[in-house]
Amino acid sequence: MGEWLTMGGSERGAGTMLGAGIALTVLILLALLMGLATAAVAAGKAASAADLAALAAADAYRGLSSGVPCQVAADIAAANSAALVECLEMPENRSVQVKVLVRTTLPWPAQGQARAGPPPDTVRPHESGTKP
Repeated sequence: MGEWLTMGGSERGAGTMLGAGIALTVLILLALLMGLATAAVAAGKAASAADLAALAAADAYRGLSSGVPCQVAADIAAANSAALVECLEMPENRSVQVKVLVRTTLPWPAQGQARAGPPPDTVRPHESGTKP
């Protein structure tokens, strides 16, 4: 009757192995979660840097502030810990499009892209007294 209570030689350490397996799985899941969080923060930082750089460059391009548009964009991107990788001045709609990269601890950088300038001619402001 007491024989089933004793562990055989082949079952020794099975609980330890199960516990180690569960702990390893939890650690891997936490590492993946931290990687996703890092990527999300970096993507937000890249988007913000691109927005700010595009807005500043568009102001310079339209003559609302001083400076060369793409140099202004590079300076603003650098001030936000990003590197300007592309800057396009678009004379047809008086806007500027920029692309920036933000270095991360991940194997790849985060990328942000933005365009700034006046709205297209097809967009009309809301006129008071009329219903939309």
